[in-house]
Amino acid sequence: MENQGFTHLDEHGNAVMADVSGKDITARAAKARGRITMSAGTLRAVRQGVAAKGDVLGAARIAGIMAAKRTADLIPLCHPLIFDTCAVDFALQEVPAPAIEAVCSVKLSGKTGAEMEALTGAAVALLTIYDMCKALDRSMVIREIRLVEKSGGASGLWTARE
Repeated sequence: MENQGFTHLDEHGNAVMADVSGKDITARAAKARGRITMSAGTLRAVRQGVAAKGDVLGAARIAGIMAAKRTADLIPLCHPLIFDTCAVDFALQEVPAPAIEAVCSVKLSGKTGAEMEALTGAAVALLTIYDMCKALDRSMVIREIRLVEKSGGASGLWTARE
């Protein structure tokens, strides 16, 4: 069976971890973002720090960083990576609808990139916001989780079109 260039399939179509033994160690970075839309009252509670479960963005930041670091435990066939840095930042938005944008950035020196780690960090940060605010607003919607930039490795710089 032809694997059509997929690095996680062997010549027989079996799932395998990609072999990175022949790759050079290079500086690599990735950034992913996503949004959670919510009611105006929920956004206000987060902004004012009065949500019943405490510091929503502080907890979401730590959860996103922890998740990014544990991506290899969550996503089959991901290589465990050692980060140089990982950050989760938030932007609170009133328009076009009340929302919080989460951005996870990962930098490392390694043989494989950090895209899955950045995506996982952004996703878990948003899930944590949902968990901490669900008593106020069960209609929140997590959307638009996507890779927005990656650099390093053989493919170099890639930036998403907005």
